[in-house]
Amino acid sequence: MYQLLLFILTLGVFLFGMYLLRTGLFNLSADRLKNLLTKLTDSPWKGLLLGMVVTTILQSSSAVSIIVIGLVAGKMLTFSQSIGIILGANIGTTVTTEIIALDIDAMILPMAGIGVVLFLINKKSFRNIGIAILGLAAVFGAMWGFQTLAEPLQGMQFIGQLFLVLDNNLFYAVVAGALLTTIIQSSTATTGITMGFIAVGILNLDTAVAIVLGANIGTCFDAWLASIGGGREAKLTAWSHIWLNVLGVIVFFPFIGVLADVGTYLADSPDVQVAHISVLFNALSSLIALPFVNKFSKFIMKIHGRFPVNDS
Repeated sequence: MYQLLLFILTLGVFLFGMYLLRTGLFNLSADRLKNLLTKLTDSPWKGLLLGMVVTTILQSSSAVSIIVIGLVAGKMLTFSQSIGIILGANIGTTVTTEIIALDIDAMILPMAGIGVVLFLINKKSFRNIGIAILGLAAVFGAMWGFQTLAEPLQGMQFIGQLFLVLDNNLFYAVVAGALLTTIIQSSTATTGITMGFIAVGILNLDTAVAIVLGANIGTCFDAWLASIGGGREAKLTAWSHIWLNVLGVIVFFPFIGVLADVGTYLADSPDVQVAHISVLFNALSSLIALPFVNKFSKFIMKIHGRFPVNDS
């Protein structure tokens, strides 16, 4: 029980670190990013590239999806324009997993120190940079904590049995990834926990890939919540996010073993393999869907909307 409480505390540190990182970067660039989102999305591929860039800066696909839903609700973006951005956001969010896969444990305390110094400088830009660096230090510290606690947690009977169930049934692993992400509201945190556990040999690579796929479904929940009361097009945007991620998981579920095999060729360390596979899955899913954005938008409007479909 003591180890479980420590794990929950470590998860809290990770989520708080992500909040600080996102807040610092958002304060530095929010207005410019919103202007870009409304001006440079006249084609799906531009929306995809912009979604990647904005999500890389904000470190959260959910945050970008919520911003996009707000812009759609405010008539600053159309529903069809939002789809390309969401596809790009799914790719951009994987940058975070690549960052946390870096082995820089020795830099955690120096980063925290630099963050504190910058935060104490009485200038807005320096304070925001300091907040972002403090957040990054907290995220790396939490990743170290996940790895340290993985083996003690496996020793708990319930947790050990859970790992065995997930290793023996990849569908359950997908569901577990979706549920955990829905609860903690962060696919990055779910991926980070998975990377921490696989780094010490607690999970099979196939299982880790399935959990990461499930996390892509779970991350849709907060965007769906944000669409409530936002009008038809805002709701359509949220539904398109859900459908894109669910369909992507359905398409790639039979190829989890293939993704795992590719991951072993891309890196030697299991946690880095998970990070690379996350990038590969999201990039392939988005690029496959990109040519069909217009048809997909009509599909969503037929199912979830009641107004006419334009043929443009």
